[in-house]
Amino acid sequence: MESLLIQYLPILIFLGIAIVLSVVFIGAAVLVAKQKPDDAKLSAYECGFEAFEDSRSQFDIRFYLVAILFIIFDLEVAFLFPWAIALGDIGMYGFWSMMIFLGVLTVGFIYEWNKGALEWE
Repeated sequence: MESLLIQYLPILIFLGIAIVLSVVFIGAAVLVAKQKPDDAKLSAYECGFEAFEDSRSQFDIRFYLVAILFIIFDLEVAFLFPWAIALGDIGMYGFWSMMIFLGVLTVGFIYEWNKGALEWE
């Protein structure tokens, strides 16, 4: 049991050094930097302009279509890597199962393309 724990010692040392350095750097930044925020530093920066409506207002449907498109391709990549590694073991059944999966994703992509989800006005 002791030899097993000794194998994790470099990881614990690395983790300890990372935590200590993070605390030192953040502490040094707080001590050294000026703490006088002005209007430019406090302004909204995420979208480039100030919010002008209620946060519960409806979003344009294109935001949701782009999100669905991202999920489609993110899901595809998440399944492609394990499939590619295990392709030699799963044989033709695994190959054709993935081709069907990719076909369904392609149909979804073509549907979004035809609906104009990729065109931003």
